Amino acid sequence: MGRRSTHTPDQLRDLILDAAQSIIENSGLAGLSAREIARMIEYSPGTIYNMFANLDDVIVHVEGRVLDSLGAKLAGIARSQGKDAPLRLANAYLASAHEKPRLWNLLFEHHLPNDAKLPAWYKEKLDNLVTLFDAALGQCVTQADAARRLSAHSLWAGVHGITSLSTTGKLSSISRETAESLVGNLVGTYLAGLAAIQVAPPPPGAN
Repeated sequence: MGRRSTHTPDQLRDLILDAAQSIIENSGLAGLSAREIARMIEYSPGTIYNMFANLDDVIVHVEGRVLDSLGAKLAGIARSQGKDAPLRLANAYLASAHEKPRLWNLLFEHHLPNDAKLPAWYKEKLDNLVTLFDAALGQCVTQADAARRLSAHSLWAGVHGITSLSTTGKLSSISRETAESLVGNLVGTYLAGLAAIQVAPPPPGAN
């Protein structure tokens, strides 16, 4: 039996998201259901659908929390001074994902139906992660804004891919420890390449 509401709509939304997040942390996405959320918060399952469009909507909002938490942890590093800012940022990205791997993997395990689109606010949160890599690159490379943004996107994608592979546990060759080495190699090689481009002489005939 659900209980009579004693919470505001905002409080109810937070209760639902807290419960969904807890379930995913402990049991993975497979353990999540509206009935289990309702049991944990002591409301009827219908209450969940009064607050969210469906279970996918709940999951997307939990993912938003994951992205917000990651962004908050990385913001200070991204804007700190020093040519090692990109490496420190990448290592923090990897470490953060391994703190709660089931929540992190939610970003890849969960897929919306084909006719559904991610909300604009979700894409903004992803863009914020690229912006953090952009800020870190700005500490050690000189590029036009558009070129640096492209570099940041490429570097983020590489770090993101290594991080994702290391949290799934499906590839024995990529563990947390080996992922650190891979991230270090990726960032070091990428920055060296950018530096080489900056000091390379102009091609013959260039003005």
